[in-house]
Amino acid sequence: MNPKNVGVIKDADGVGEVGNIACGDVMWLYIKIGENEKGEKVIKDIKFKTFGCVAAIATSSKITELAKGKTIEEALKITKDEVAKSLGGLPPVKMHCSLLATDALKEAIYDYLTKNNLPVPEELKKEHERIKKEKKFVEERFKDFVEEQREMTRAEEREKES
Repeated sequence: MNPKNVGVIKDADGVGEVGNIACGDVMWLYIKIGENEKGEKVIKDIKFKTFGCVAAIATSSKITELAKGKTIEEALKITKDEVAKSLGGLPPVKMHCSLLATDALKEAIYDYLTKNNLPVPEELKKEHERIKKEKKFVEERFKDFVEEQREMTRAEEREKES
């Protein structure tokens, strides 16, 4: 009922954009990375923008709450089942939304690591390839919708700048 961390981080260190084959939901997840007292990279800020059903919005919000303050390694261990459980469960037909949320987080972390020439764990590389294939399918199938949403996001960002 009250999603947390909605919005865009303008100078995000990593951005994850994912879509779902089953329903056409599209999610953007923005992360800002900092360091903790041990010098480990942590997610110091995280926001999302989701165009989709209530479950997609709820899982987007929940992944931001679960990941904020965690190290990159800890954040990569968050599972779709953990997201769903922390929401009090999801109907089986909506479980793909929790996968979408974890995929968006993985993509944002992948984006951060690659932009900064940092090592990317092998498992994350494999997940990125799977996500990339699914995203391509969604973009082809829902091309007009995805482009419309991207243009709306660009327009909002231009409006905030002025």
